[in-house]
Amino acid sequence: MYDSEETFSIGGRVRSMQHAFDGVFEMVRGQHNAWIHLLATVCTVTLAAFLGVSRVEWCILVLTIVSVWVAEALNTAFELLCDIASPDFHPLVKQCKDVAAGAVLLSAVGAVVIGMIIFLPYLLALSG
Repeated sequence: MYDSEETFSIGGRVRSMQHAFDGVFEMVRGQHNAWIHLLATVCTVTLAAFLGVSRVEWCILVLTIVSVWVAEALNTAFELLCDIASPDFHPLVKQCKDVAAGAVLLSAVGAVVIGMIIFLPYLLALSG
């Protein structure tokens, strides 16, 4: 439970960060789609560094990458929560999981479009 009398402590913040890192590692370890996002992240960062994209483009790429990771993390959390709340099949649980997965798809498609907008001019300049 939440204790409103709890005082701020550095140790508490460190433990909180450790829980957050544990969650990220659990997502990457247990979700195959997170592996795809990890590969896409590495490829995107590598290509951006190779092409020498601008600072503004870096910022857009970072925000785009983060949005996909946040969508995947929320999708994973929803799936885990749904599995606990309703271990047996339920049509509303299926809809919840489908909508959460759809959010990941939307963010990933948006990321691909943003990547094309940023990278295509650089790649065309290299080839021409």
